[in-house]
Amino acid sequence: MATTEFIAAIELSSSKISGIAGKKNGDGSMQVLAYAREDATSFIHKGVIYNIDKTAQALTSIINKLESQLNNSIAKVYVGISGQSLRTVKNTVSRVLEEEGIISQELVDAICDENLEIPLIDMSVLDVAPQEYRIDNNYQADPVGVAGKRITGNFLNIVARASLKKNLEHSFEQAKVEIADLVIAPTALAKAVLTESEMRSGCALIDFGADTTTIQVYKNNILRFLSVLPLGGNNITRDITSLHMEETEAEILKQKYGDLLYKEEESETPAVCLLEDGRSIEINALNNIIEARAEEIIANVWNLLQLSGYEDKLLAGIILTGGGANLKNMETVFHKRCKIDKVKTARFIHNSIYGFNDVLKKDGMQNTLLGLLAAGNENCCLQEVKPTPAANVTPSKSVDMFEDDEALKEQEVAARAAKAQREKEEKERRERERKEKERREKEEKKKKKKEGPNWFEKAFVRISNEIFSESDDIK
Repeated sequence: MATTEFIAAIELSSSKISGIAGKKNGDGSMQVLAYAREDATSFIHKGVIYNIDKTAQALTSIINKLESQLNNSIAKVYVGISGQSLRTVKNTVSRVLEEEGIISQELVDAICDENLEIPLIDMSVLDVAPQEYRIDNNYQADPVGVAGKRITGNFLNIVARASLKKNLEHSFEQAKVEIADLVIAPTALAKAVLTESEMRSGCALIDFGADTTTIQVYKNNILRFLSVLPLGGNNITRDITSLHMEETEAEILKQKYGDLLYKEEESETPAVCLLEDGRSIEINALNNIIEARAEEIIANVWNLLQLSGYEDKLLAGIILTGGGANLKNMETVFHKRCKIDKVKTARFIHNSIYGFNDVLKKDGMQNTLLGLLAAGNENCCLQEVKPTPAANVTPSKSVDMFEDDEALKEQEVAARAAKAQREKEEKERRERERKEKERREKEEKKKKKKEGPNWFEKAFVRISNEIFSESDDIK
């Protein structure tokens, strides 16, 4: 049976493109109805799309797989945006009133609009996380209705390179997939994984991805800091390949034998693991490589937490998620390196998610995708207007089937309006294509006229002149 109401979301990460569809139940839980994924290692690096054609092909495949499982068409999808260049930038905007008065919504809106005019070089503002407003000497989360003479708005702008959003939109446009909304993937993950108490008390969410590690800091239920570190689990895997093996085998060894606090047992022969080609590698040597790169990543994360200015205000501690968080003893090493008492791993999203548990909830690697699904609020099913069946009427008398049914009348009007709109759009499209064709032909003629005759025409004229010139000499 076809599913007619669902939310669809797509995550584009460094290792894969994942698609999901599900519906929200009345009790707040969510039922996952479809899931699909495609490998993205060859055309997405550190969250940035480098090959639009291959990305579009993968998106088309994802949509086809989801539609097959849903037995229905997808009209639009929610899309997560992230990447190496994603970060937060602080900005303040102040206004001084002529005399003390009540802060209005219009004034707050004007301050918010001015914040968006912040000058950025090769960057664009993707979203804004409003901080507290300072009215005279007092701080207010909601300034509307408060009396004062001077108001200062503190803003945290989430920015990224302009090409990040541009390439993403071009990929979906080429795949002919409509975007319902662009969602900041890290913040969607935080809303799904963190509790209200953790966000209020102060916490840092560390998402260990394949090529990047994302750091977010929350305090008083407000995002205070966001930055993306260009290091992730794949860096550890590539380091292991220095032991002369392929990345796929290195990833398996990392997951099976990786231990950040590995200690060799006292024995005459060291513990070893066997490779596919029959060679043996000491587990101690393997973990020395893993530990070195993991220590580097953790040290950089701690530096960014110190840069945020909230390293001593994290009462709820550090919450780890993502595939890299599955390394054995990651919590202990984080605790030792950062001197923070509370460190835990949030492997699963809220327990109100049902369906595909073996794929989505086993290691926390799909938490961002589930967060994007939870962020959606519009039906993504393609709604088709079906013709209303004709009523049985006697031939001797013409009956208006819409006479006593207002709902049917509205459906008929909507169907006619939709048809007229489609015909109008199709006519406009053909007219644009005609004008574009004429424009290209004119430009081509101008170009040929400006360039003059090509080499073949010049050669033909030169040879013809020589032939006729020789004929005149003979005469």
